[in-house]
Amino acid sequence: MSVMSSRRVLAKGAIGAGVLGAIAFIRPAAAGNQLAVAISGYDPTTFFAGTPRPGIPRFNATYNGGIWYFTTEATRDAFKAEPARFAPQFDGYCAWAASQGYKAPGNPEFWRVVDNRLYLKVHEQAQQNWLRDVPGNIAKGNTNWPRMHPF
Repeated sequence: MSVMSSRRVLAKGAIGAGVLGAIAFIRPAAAGNQLAVAISGYDPTTFFAGTPRPGIPRFNATYNGGIWYFTTEATRDAFKAEPARFAPQFDGYCAWAASQGYKAPGNPEFWRVVDNRLYLKVHEQAQQNWLRDVPGNIAKGNTNWPRMHPF
């Protein structure tokens, strides 16, 4: 192999390595197992005591595609034993929006426990609208939710 062809091979190799390196650099990393923090990090069990409190990340559990934070190991263990009992209805989406046939994020500042079920609303006006006919809005949300979920 001549000196000139050796240089061409080296140049092609360097260009190829550079292109592969650039592709590797711009390619997004694999997402892995990423979970959303449920209900803004509030401990869902604390709503049932009437005093919602933010959880502590080290006391956590996964459920229904989310990571949930708790104030203590005991509240985490209670949730893990019966997650459907403590998790908000409509997967934490706004109960007023669900009653109207659409999704809006739930906000742990606007909530009610009714018949031992937690319902979140997106804002104060949604809370007031929902409170005008709680049983009717729950029934409408339950009817609408299967058509809306998981979309």
